[in-house]
Amino acid sequence: MEIKAFFEQDSSTLCYLIWDQQSRDAVIIDPVLGYDSVNHKTHTTFIDEVLSFILVEGLRVHWSLETHVHADHLSAGAYLRLRLGAKLGIAQAICGIQNTFKELLNLESQPIDGQPFDGHFKDGDYIEAGTLTLQVLETPGHTPACISYAVEDALFTGDALFMPDFGTGRCDFPNGSATQLFDSIQRKIYGLPDETRIFVGHDYQPGGRELRFETSVGESKRMNKQVRMDTTEAEFVDFRQTRDAQLNLPRLIFQALQVNLRGGELPPAESNGQRYVKLPIV
Repeated sequence: MEIKAFFEQDSSTLCYLIWDQQSRDAVIIDPVLGYDSVNHKTHTTFIDEVLSFILVEGLRVHWSLETHVHADHLSAGAYLRLRLGAKLGIAQAICGIQNTFKELLNLESQPIDGQPFDGHFKDGDYIEAGTLTLQVLETPGHTPACISYAVEDALFTGDALFMPDFGTGRCDFPNGSATQLFDSIQRKIYGLPDETRIFVGHDYQPGGRELRFETSVGESKRMNKQVRMDTTEAEFVDFRQTRDAQLNLPRLIFQALQVNLRGGELPPAESNGQRYVKLPIV
């Protein structure tokens, strides 16, 4: 199995391409669609670099998989389905997320039945991608619909767990839970063998250090600054709630959610032929 990380600098997101060297079967995790927030235009500069690598290597991408509904960048899943025929996969709990934000943002045309995703996965499911097999672990807390993907000795954790010098994802989005995230990490992730490689969803390069995106269960249990193996639930929940209360909303949260709830598809055009995203004012 081969793994290649692509770093989208604007959102500090890691997008992963996983493939079998012999069969050329592949999956992609958390692909990013570019967004110019000044001119309100999408672009494919980043994902076209990924696509170019895929085409040069002759890979067959069976699935474009999301670890959760991202609030800091737009998904390129729909673009990859158009270009490669890749199916879109996400947690089964996507329906609840769609319903929550349909109500919060009054999104009249937003589906709440999991469309347009092709696969809706729950804990213990297996995803077949040609000769590759991935196992799904539900790891909620950052959002109620977060999942991680395990393949061979590697685990892709999305925003549940970051590099040890940064910690974990925030838990203050609707129906997020620091208690749930603590359980996801301690019971699900730290329950895996210490040598399991962890590939994180973001790297914010604290202190200006070089990019890092791979750690291990053992290293994180010993060194994660927010949740080590000996961290208590009360300590973690207190830290996370205090920290989250100081954070601003992600810069692209409203644009990202309204696209990512649709698997990377833009909202439908209105009667004048123009597409819009809603920005609530308080």
